[in-house]
Amino acid sequence: MAESKQLKKIIERAVAQVLDRQLPKLQAELVERVLQELPAPASEPAAPAAGNVGSLIQAIASIHAGTTQKEILRALLDASGASATRVALFVVKAGAATGWQGRGFGEDDAVKDLPLDMSSGPTAHSYQNRVVTPGNVAEMDGRFVERFGGPANEQILVLPLVLKDKVAALLYADGGATGLLEAASLELLVMATSAWLEVTSLRKQAQKEMQEVATAAEQPAFVPPVQTVSSFADPFAAHAPRHTAPQVPEPGPGAEVVEVSAHGAGAGAVASAPAAAADPFAGMSPEDADTHRKAQRFARLLVDEIKLYNQAKVAEGRRNKDLYDRLKDDIEKSRSSYQKRYGNTIAASGDYFQKEVVRSLAEEDASLMGANFRR
Repeated sequence: MAESKQLKKIIERAVAQVLDRQLPKLQAELVERVLQELPAPASEPAAPAAGNVGSLIQAIASIHAGTTQKEILRALLDASGASATRVALFVVKAGAATGWQGRGFGEDDAVKDLPLDMSSGPTAHSYQNRVVTPGNVAEMDGRFVERFGGPANEQILVLPLVLKDKVAALLYADGGATGLLEAASLELLVMATSAWLEVTSLRKQAQKEMQEVATAAEQPAFVPPVQTVSSFADPFAAHAPRHTAPQVPEPGPGAEVVEVSAHGAGAGAVASAPAAAADPFAGMSPEDADTHRKAQRFARLLVDEIKLYNQAKVAEGRRNKDLYDRLKDDIEKSRSSYQKRYGNTIAASGDYFQKEVVRSLAEEDASLMGANFRR
């Protein structure tokens, strides 16, 4: 009996050693056989070649070289030419999309001012859900297809360019006669463009505020700012703080600048009274008023930075009414920075950071911040 048990242990050990050596090989053979039996996929994406990655890096660099909206958007269209045969940018304003420029349609301005139906198809889906949407050319606006025709393989792509949680433009792309249409590359270029537009907007806003600070030191009196009207939706202009002077957005593609001045015909001294009344710091000393304005600007920059780097969280937080829970760490870090700079100044009574969080993140609806937000 003892010999039988000992023999059994020897055999088990030998079998285990054989299995340890052979199991990986058997597993590999089994996987290979299963793969051979499976039907081949319709299309299998190839790994990006080093040359393609290098081209994308150069394309993004060209986008980041732009300093104005026009330069950045033109760079996007130029760069997209390596990933699609035909591309066109449609600017969205007040729920309507209008052609701006394109590539691969003959002339760059071939799509200029062309309205695009956004009530159905991939265009509507991309705009409403803010996602990249593939589709068939038969689903596109009939006027667009009638004018420019469709791609040989009938496949199209619509990509949303999102700024400040809103779709500011739509990029249409197709393969034309060659069939060139690389969705992943186009999506990366659009995301890079969106981020860079927001960065440049923040930079210009900061530069403008520095100029205002310097001007205020020389001329403490309140002066009504010049306003502009742009045909391209500036994400920051749409949310000018109610408790601060309105900001001046950069004119977009094709924008016509309209100056509004209190010195027009018949204005004279009459316009100066409402202007003075509109200044919430008119009764303060120049030093105190300057501190309040600087605190407002600093609060706005802090919250704008939170929005810039947390676009998805902001959108989800608004939908689920729990913005504070999703952004608590960023909000409290920025609040601490604000308190260190202005918590012990005359501007502390204004509570500008708290107001800016509600105004900018929650769009003036404090309920979107959630139950854990201190009011």
